[in-house]
Amino acid sequence: MRPRAAGALALTVALLTGCAQSVDPLERLGEKAAGRVSPHGPGADRGLPPVVDRVRTRDKVVFLTYDDGAEKDPRFVDMVRELRLPVSMFLTDSVVGPGYGHFARLQSVGASIQNHTLDHTALPGLPYAGQRAEICGQQDKLKSRFGIRPRLFRPPHGRYDMTTLHATADCGLAAIVLWTSADTDDAPLHPGDIILIGPDDPTGPPLWQRTERVLRRVEEAGLRVGRLEDYL
Repeated sequence: MRPRAAGALALTVALLTGCAQSVDPLERLGEKAAGRVSPHGPGADRGLPPVVDRVRTRDKVVFLTYDDGAEKDPRFVDMVRELRLPVSMFLTDSVVGPGYGHFARLQSVGASIQNHTLDHTALPGLPYAGQRAEICGQQDKLKSRFGIRPRLFRPPHGRYDMTTLHATADCGLAAIVLWTSADTDDAPLHPGDIILIGPDDPTGPPLWQRTERVLRRVEEAGLRVGRLEDYL
């Protein structure tokens, strides 16, 4: 790891853990609370996957999620490994391109791999067959690449309709995950917030720096990072 990144990483470890705490944030997540999922939207009462933009929990945790798969900075892999940082990667096949090996490394250090469609196509208004092809096709792709079928789905741009809910259910996914806050926000965080850390702007800071900025917000709010998949 480059010296500058290493220094920032050491600072982030302190922010997550405190001087007298374990360096493993997973050890301090606390007992899981019952009824923590807060579903809403048209699928909540119809046997369809819930649409979740935050988690209802008494635990003082927030959740880090990443979209698309364009960013392949090895320093981010180092950060996830060193902090044992629970992150959820929502991948789009056409964006990841030849970079699946990078995400296999992230998976090997604890990141979870989730579904963000094959081609990042806007889903609302598409017929069922088209939506199902986008969602199930990426399920098959991720199964072949990583040996797992994701449980969580994030529609491109956070947009969906009733057809999306039906296609998501038929592709074997358990929930549609949106977000409460983004890495570009400055508003205070609250327990259960799902944070979106979006694709890189070529003129902006790299992913590990933007993640570090979010971790500072987490610390300022007196919160920790939880593993989303443990709560949904």
